[in-house]
Amino acid sequence: MEQQATDIIVASQAALQQASALAVQYSFSVVGALLLLIIGWLAATFLQRWAFQGLSRIRGFDATLAGFFAGAIRYVVLILVLVMVLGQFGVQTASILAALGAAGLAIGLALQGTLQNIAAGIMLLVLRPFRVGEYIETSTVSGTVIEIGLFATELKTSDGLYRLAPNSTLWNVPITNYSRFPSRRHELSLTVKNDEDLAAAQDMLMKVVRSESRVLLDPAPVTFVDSVSADSATVKLRYWVRSDTYFATTRDVTKAMKLAFDERKAEVSAAQPA
Repeated sequence: MEQQATDIIVASQAALQQASALAVQYSFSVVGALLLLIIGWLAATFLQRWAFQGLSRIRGFDATLAGFFAGAIRYVVLILVLVMVLGQFGVQTASILAALGAAGLAIGLALQGTLQNIAAGIMLLVLRPFRVGEYIETSTVSGTVIEIGLFATELKTSDGLYRLAPNSTLWNVPITNYSRFPSRRHELSLTVKNDEDLAAAQDMLMKVVRSESRVLLDPAPVTFVDSVSADSATVKLRYWVRSDTYFATTRDVTKAMKLAFDERKAEVSAAQPA
């Protein structure tokens, strides 16, 4: 009995010494892990702010894209810090990185459509085929751009409706931007019969367009005979206006042309003998 008691005491002392050694060893690991977490968190926050401020200073660099890259840098740093913390406790970091790679591949395959929209959104923000406030048109969507996000673009249609277009549908198709350039050309066509004065019709077109102050003088308006048939000729008028006043100006010029020719026809009819 005395021998058994002695063995138990010796075993207990050995176990206590081993537990003390492990406690000391892992206490240093815990302290080191906490320091790594604190330093890594502060470093990730600092790098995120530094990257965002640096990218925001670049002229023409979109704020949404700057926030995306800054956030990506932050999460990369935090993942590296987490791997280093696990390494403090003897975990094999190579297996962790392999597991993270496999998980990333699986997530990428599962979210293929979403990642495609993100990639398209990044390209739209970098290349800038359109900006907020511009009116665009594709084969499937048209409207004024409200916001360009990483996943989708918000638009307001001409009849006041809200439309959300995935970025992939805007990146893979031709886009017509009606607001990118400061001026646009408008074209009017007029059919002049053979018994009517062709030169007078052209002079009337030029008189109407020159009387409109919103029509640009450079490039200058032009009128020309576009085609001729057996009984008539087609006269065209081309002139340039500012893009922001295009709709109102072209409608007013068209209306003024109709009124001018109606007035001229009335004068010609009144001048002819009964």
